[in-house]
Parts: sequence; C-alpha cells; structure tokens
Amino acid sequence: MNAHAITVRAAWDGEADVWFATSDDIDGLAVEAETMEKLETKVLAAVADLLELNGSCVRI
Repeated sequence: MNAHAITVRAAWDGEADVWFATSDDIDGLAVEAETMEKLETKVLAAVADLLELNGSCVRI
C-alpha cells in the first residue's frame, strides 16, 4: 500500500468567531466550525467526500 500525507491547516478566525480548515493537498477543502472538535469531525467527513469526488482511492 502506498502512503500519502495530507496536510490540513486549521486556524481561528476571531472576526467570524469560528475555526476554519483548508488544504493545498485536497482541492475544494474549506470547512469551518464553532469548536475544534466539531471542526475535526467536519474535516474528516469532507476529506473523505472530496477524495472520492477527486478520484482518489485513499481510505481514511
């Protein structure tokens, strides 16, 4: 099995009062949430969906 690292960056937006996450490794990843815990859940779901939509066979 080939391993591929995916980097996701998370940061706090004080003006919007939310955490947000993006990635240069996954086209279209842009997620926000009120807490880091909610952000993690949303990121994992979005990554799985985007990898499938982008034609990747990677399992999370």
